[in-house]
Amino acid sequence: SLPNLGSYCLLPPHHRLVFRLHTAMKRLSLGLGVAALLAITPLAFDLPAVANTASRNPLAQLIPQRQQQMKLELSAAKKLVETNEDGTTEIVWQALADETNVVQPGDVLRYSLVGANSSQRPVANLVVTQPIPEKTVYLLNSAAIETGEDATITYSIDGGETFVPNPTIEVELEDGTVETRPAPADVYTHVRWQFDDAISAESEMNVTYQVAVR
Repeated sequence: SLPNLGSYCLLPPHHRLVFRLHTAMKRLSLGLGVAALLAITPLAFDLPAVANTASRNPLAQLIPQRQQQMKLELSAAKKLVETNEDGTTEIVWQALADETNVVQPGDVLRYSLVGANSSQRPVANLVVTQPIPEKTVYLLNSAAIETGEDATITYSIDGGETFVPNPTIEVELEDGTVETRPAPADVYTHVRWQFDDAISAESEMNVTYQVAVR
C-alpha cells in the first residue's frame, strides 16, 4: 500500500495543510509482470517489484507487442560506508538479492531498474513509473538515468494520480494566509521517467532512485 497523505503531520497543529494536487493527464499503464521479487527482513514491507510502463501515445498502449519489446529487471542495494586502511572512507552498494538480507531503519536503499529492448525495433515514447515502497521515504533528487538517454523526471504526491517536476503543498496559516511550499520527501508516492529518446533495438536503459528505511 502507498503512503496515506492524511497521516503525515508536517507542521504544528495550528497550521492546516491543504495539498495542491496538480492536474495531469492520466495514462493507462501496461503491467509487465514481476521481474524481480525482493524479500528483505526483518522489516516486512512490500518492495516495488513491479515496474509499470506506458506510452504517451494512447494508441500504442493497445498494441500487445509493445509489452513484449521491453524486459524489465528490478534490483536493490543497501548503502554501506567502508573505511580503508589509510583511514579514508568510501561508499559501496551491497546487493540485496534474497530473504537473507537485512535492512534497518535509517538504511539507504538504491533501486535500479534495467529495461532491455530485445527486439529489432526501437521503443519510442517510453514512460516508466515506480512507487516509493511503504515504510520508506524518497531521497530528494536521487532519481537518475544511468544510460545517457534524455528523459523528464516527475513525481507524484497523490498516489500516482498526477505527476509534476516539483510537487508543492499549500499551507493555510493561522491568520488565513496561504503559503506554497515544496512538498516534503515523506509525501512522495511515485517517481516517473518519460523518455524523450527512443530505446534503440537491442539496447538497454537504466534508471535508479534511492529511499531511506523508516
